[in-house]
Amino acid sequence: MNLSLKPATCHIKSEISITGSKSETNRLLLLQALYPAITLKNTSNSDDSEVMDKALKTKDSVVDVHHAGTAMRFLTAYFATREGREVILTGSSRMKERPIKILVDALNQLGAAITYEEKEGFPPIKIKGQQLSKNKVSLPATISSQYISALLLIAPKLENGLELQLQGKITSVPYIKMTLALLEEIGVKTDFKENTIHIQPKKEVQSNQLTVESDWSSASYFYSITALSKIGTEIKLSSYKQHSLQGDSVLAEIYKELGVDTSFDGNAIILRKNSDTINENLVLNLNDSPDIAQTIAVTCFGLGITCHLSGLHTLKIKETDRLEALKTELQKLGAAIKVTEDTLELGVSGEIKSDISIATYDDHRMAMAFAPLAIKVPIIIKDAGVVSKSYPGFWEDLKSIGFQMDKI
Repeated sequence: MNLSLKPATCHIKSEISITGSKSETNRLLLLQALYPAITLKNTSNSDDSEVMDKALKTKDSVVDVHHAGTAMRFLTAYFATREGREVILTGSSRMKERPIKILVDALNQLGAAITYEEKEGFPPIKIKGQQLSKNKVSLPATISSQYISALLLIAPKLENGLELQLQGKITSVPYIKMTLALLEEIGVKTDFKENTIHIQPKKEVQSNQLTVESDWSSASYFYSITALSKIGTEIKLSSYKQHSLQGDSVLAEIYKELGVDTSFDGNAIILRKNSDTINENLVLNLNDSPDIAQTIAVTCFGLGITCHLSGLHTLKIKETDRLEALKTELQKLGAAIKVTEDTLELGVSGEIKSDISIATYDDHRMAMAFAPLAIKVPIIIKDAGVVSKSYPGFWEDLKSIGFQMDKI
């Protein structure tokens, strides 16, 4: 499905309820599988979380996670601990290009039995579940935090817990801290000092109902819409916490420099376009929150300002190479843009070109990051249904705040 978005005027006041965080949901689903006494509220309705939930419950010997990278990593660790269970874990053609070797090596060091079915270092993998006898392992600290979180989530079920040594400068610290906070919430003792993490073993947990906070990554698109709209535009989003576990909550600080104020109203946040006085050259290190890079880059382009974003090395191995995809699509719109292995630099651009078709590369964030440009010009989003990976109701929510679109 391709969507043609007409030039949009966002309602002066709008209200939207956003589903639970995909990051929190997927972690809690795994913990719930390990500790059935846990119950969950406000879980994400994303494709990724549905894939995760289904995979944890299936008795099948082949588990296909499709495009769900988080599920691939978390389930690799989970199935490695399932004594007597043998599973082949596979995914889409793109998933088979995304490396898993560092995690597999770490699990095998702990006593797991994981082998490769096709290409060394990549899915599909065969996992023979068994008790993991060792409790010490080290990983490069620069890798995706999902590898680290996968090990941390299964750690309390290991006989002797886990001591995890991270070598070098740590990437995406907030996601590691989110995992540790959720473990603490169910009663697991954790310790994170310098580059060493200790997780104490815990056989059972008490009955516990946990409510998932709504997704800050999903909120980013409404920050972008607000920034590109006229002064006085307000969008109210629920349900959020003032002290969030999600690294992407840094959006509130970042978008203040782009003319958007954030205030809390109970369990909701209110985004308000307060000024056209903005930072004309945004410089950010997004090492701790790389998933919002696409949204920020497109916002800056729409506002006609320059930006320099760094800390983006993990974007090369996402659903697509997000840096190259951003470069290609922004250039089609008239942007002056350069990318390296871990940076994006947006120069002074001219007028935004109209009616450009944006390729989405099987990447939900490409579709959602570019949609706000309809505030400025008509735009076409190809394969728009890809948003279901993280935010199935995205297009309906855009319609509710004033966007007009046609299927083509």
